[in-house]
Amino acid sequence: MRFTVIYAIVISAVACLWGAPVNAAEGGIGAYLLGSRSKEAGITPPPGVYFNDDTYFYDAKIGGGRSLPIGGLLIANVSMQTWLNLPTTLWVTPAKIFGGDLAFSLTSSVGGPRVNANLLVNSPRFGPIGVSATDANTALSDFFVQSFVGWQAGNFHWQLGVGGIFPSGTYVAGQLSNASLNRRAVDLFGTLTWLDPAIGWDLSAAAGFTFNQTNIATDYKSGDEFHLEWAATKYLTKKFTVGLIGYYYQQLTPDSGTGARLGAFEGRVMALGGSVGYTFEVGKLPISTRLKVYREFDATNHLEGTSGFFTVSLPLAFDGNAMALETGKSIKAKF
Repeated sequence: MRFTVIYAIVISAVACLWGAPVNAAEGGIGAYLLGSRSKEAGITPPPGVYFNDDTYFYDAKIGGGRSLPIGGLLIANVSMQTWLNLPTTLWVTPAKIFGGDLAFSLTSSVGGPRVNANLLVNSPRFGPIGVSATDANTALSDFFVQSFVGWQAGNFHWQLGVGGIFPSGTYVAGQLSNASLNRRAVDLFGTLTWLDPAIGWDLSAAAGFTFNQTNIATDYKSGDEFHLEWAATKYLTKKFTVGLIGYYYQQLTPDSGTGARLGAFEGRVMALGGSVGYTFEVGKLPISTRLKVYREFDATNHLEGTSGFFTVSLPLAFDGNAMALETGKSIKAKF
């Protein structure tokens, strides 16, 4: 049972070691994929290679005649349904930096938003002012790479790292539905987890600052952003967990550039939700699954809606001796 629980902790931790792009503040959404980190956000698994696959959904809108800048257009009464599939490969190296484990990850994504809106400006694709339009495209989105160092002291686990978003997908100015940001961004982040395996409680938090570059196709520079995520999770059994989750997003600096026709357009949003997780084995291979659902509220200059993640995580290759050592250190579960 003890090995089953450490598998659950290590494999589900893989799901928390990444972040990925959706759209820009230019489109009423931040560059960082809110809700990416939750349970065991600060835990670094033993040296090895791990795989995580997320299917992400987001159904949101901004009504009341309020406008959004998307793809170089000004649009109003916007509703958006987004789906993305985001496979991530994580490599935890044997290297140590100041006593912590050095790790790298790469996330790619494919999908895109379906956007319904009333246009406020002339568009070669959709016609003159005031025409309603719907646009939906599926395409490759941008790559997200990151590196971090993770430490552990007793029940506390924490990480410090940096990530980068690199334009790699298809982007068309004047198009409402774009999976790609068409701009670079850097995200500096830190995570912390307090995990007491004796009582089965996990309290985690992750915070970061995103520094955005200019979308050269629209000459729109989104402001820099702050994001905070948290989770309180309980192991009900050695395989099954439930939790409360949430996040907070705040744009810190104003948008700029000739494309920023709405001015500063500094956004904010909060969300609360819940999660359930289940870990099982296929042969001797541990597989972790998790469902998370968030409901947003108190949005300003930001889309507001419901988002969800379905995550599957598993190890591809890892040091069995390191896993056994981690088990001996961390797992004294009594549930």
